[in-house]
Amino acid sequence: MTETRIWVLVDDISGHESQSLGVAEALGLPFETRKITYAGFAGQANALGLAALGGLTPEAKAGLEPPWPEIVIAAGRRLAPVARAIKRKCADAAKLVQIMDPGRGIGAFDLVAVPRHDRCRARDNLIETTGAPNRVTVAKLSAGAARWRSKCAELPEPFIALLLGGSTRRRLFGPDLAAELGGRASVLAGGAGGSLLVLTSRRTETDAIEALAGAIDVPAHIHRFGQGRENPYYGFLGLAAAIIVTGDSMSMCSEACTTGKPVYIFAPPAIVKPAFAGLHRELFDLSMARPLGETFEAWTYPRLDAASEIAAEIRKRFGLPAARYL
Repeated sequence: MTETRIWVLVDDISGHESQSLGVAEALGLPFETRKITYAGFAGQANALGLAALGGLTPEAKAGLEPPWPEIVIAAGRRLAPVARAIKRKCADAAKLVQIMDPGRGIGAFDLVAVPRHDRCRARDNLIETTGAPNRVTVAKLSAGAARWRSKCAELPEPFIALLLGGSTRRRLFGPDLAAELGGRASVLAGGAGGSLLVLTSRRTETDAIEALAGAIDVPAHIHRFGQGRENPYYGFLGLAAAIIVTGDSMSMCSEACTTGKPVYIFAPPAIVKPAFAGLHRELFDLSMARPLGETFEAWTYPRLDAASEIAAEIRKRFGLPAARYL
């Protein structure tokens, strides 16, 4: 039996890449990535609902040649024109899987997966998930915990992971909010007799990190984004008894709930988009997360797994074989 040829399109938005690769990995079938780089303004083609490669670099175009894939997986609006162009070049033979609402030209896609809180209009080619697909798996959490346990051995348990986002174009996560979060996280961890495993992101500004660090008064391991060669993300999530996450990132909130561990969301209105507030309410209603309080509590829930939900829908709609590996 010949393998189904699957391409995953990725660009420079790491959150989108995580969503696409998470779905591809959940399929459990071999796939190839195609790195897309841009030479010009990438949004105009999708705003018009076009199928176009005009905004790509020559290197990116060179990677989009026969033999054509049978399935293309991509996330985000910048990649939507590229996926449509591939479908046109192979005479509609490729099935297109789009993660997140592509806006105009949605009818060209064979399957579109969107988060429920986006409230998209129902279509035959559209499914809704709670939160975003991602690459978090039980196996990765276990392996990460094994690698990082010795590095955190001097800290008292339970470990509380603290995941930081940061400022966006219209919303500032500044030193005042960071200090508030550091203090509140310390109260929660200290009340449990535990410690904090802190991980910043690309968007966390230096003054916010310093303010947070200055407000933490319990034992803590603070890992700044880009520090060292190994990212402790899966390690911290794997070791954690609970997770605190800032509510400015749909991806981080979804990844935290994919662990199946208690999740506390720090979501002051100043840093949260209205759509993300809708996601938080959905997670609260499903008992996957709670607003950040002062008391540590443990609870259980079925782990969020949007990637596997989307992968199962792909198999059903396109008649794919069962997973070869997971």
